Amino acid sequence: MVLPKRLARFNRVATNKIARHIAGWLPWMGLVEHQGRKSGRTYRTPVNVFRAEDGFVLALTYGPDTDWVKNVLVNGGGQLITRRKTYAVSEPRLVRDESRGAMPFGVRQILKAVDVADFMYLKARRH
Repeated sequence: MVLPKRLARFNRVATNKIARHIAGWLPWMGLVEHQGRKSGRTYRTPVNVFRAEDGFVLALTYGPDTDWVKNVLVNGGGQLITRRKTYAVSEPRLVRDESRGAMPFGVRQILKAVDVADFMYLKARRH
């Protein structure tokens, strides 16, 4: 179980409009900039983001089948804005990790409570 699709739709229409303005500088938040697979349009999607060894790991709170995840996979990356810094991200890799080992302890507990165990790893280089 990941967060419900209804909540995803509500967030896309309402919450994300606000989050886009602050996600690029909040801890554990960021904006993934990606190109639409069909439209070619540029999108910015707020995400939960954490540092990984050679880049970042994103918690896929709505699962791996969301449009932004598919866009990043098809395009081989995009950009990530976090903590007021922009990174080129590439080599997206989906991982299912029931231990949620890459997450800080408190976040791990929250993700476990909502049964989120899918993550996207991205290699990054700073612009």
